[in-house]
Amino acid sequence: MNLEKYTHLAFFSGLSAADIQLLAPVFAPQTWVAGTVVFEQGDYAEYLYLVASGELAIRYKPEDGPMMNVTHIQPGGVFGWSAAMGNPTYTSGAVCALDSEVLRIRGTDLRMLGEKHPELGKVILNRLSAIIAQRQLSQQSRVNSMLANGMRQQSNN
Repeated sequence: MNLEKYTHLAFFSGLSAADIQLLAPVFAPQTWVAGTVVFEQGDYAEYLYLVASGELAIRYKPEDGPMMNVTHIQPGGVFGWSAAMGNPTYTSGAVCALDSEVLRIRGTDLRMLGEKHPELGKVILNRLSAIIAQRQLSQQSRVNSMLANGMRQQSNN
């Protein structure tokens, strides 16, 4: 695959042409229409995804509550990182909020690439950890807000 079209994405920013050549064979483009379910919470975590265009909603269903949209992933964002971490299943679901184009990579391929090319692996690991940390802060804030709203509604009834 030719990744030149996607090098504007933050995930690829600052990578050398040689690094891009190493990544190109393991990434595959996918396009989906709005409403497409990419994966459900609990599905086998096979792929990590980079959003090239469109928007995806990340959904979480607690055991004792309704499904919630916890965040939206915009172009340049990453989702499905359970696969990159080697988790057996996705901890949330993803659905296209808009028609979307993404790049996907198998988590096993990404980890193998990191083992064969440790410097590139370190760069990717640092980028993913920064994205994960940022997303967790954002999700925590949204979930707190949703819970507070739910508690207020319960007390008003």
